[in-house]
Amino acid sequence: MPKKPPTAFFYFLEDFRKEFQEQNPDIKSMRDIGKACGEKWKTMTYEEKVNYYDITTEKRTEFDTSMADYNKRKEIGKDEETEDDSEYDE
Repeated sequence: MPKKPPTAFFYFLEDFRKEFQEQNPDIKSMRDIGKACGEKWKTMTYEEKVNYYDITTEKRTEFDTSMADYNKRKEIGKDEETEDDSEYDE
């Protein structure tokens, strides 16, 4: 089953974390990094966030396509257990 894509905030967090750690090498706590990231996200304008929303939209489209393919395979029975898989269930 395809995995849901993260939200725009998590794409921002990935970029922010790298930059923040370069500027603040003494801060190692994920709590502190996350808090700083949340504060930055809240103060950003829509124009600053739009790149992350675009990434999310693109990833969501890919997810929807993958999910549709997965559901089709499931309907025709191609995602059912193979003989090799069923050995471990006994």
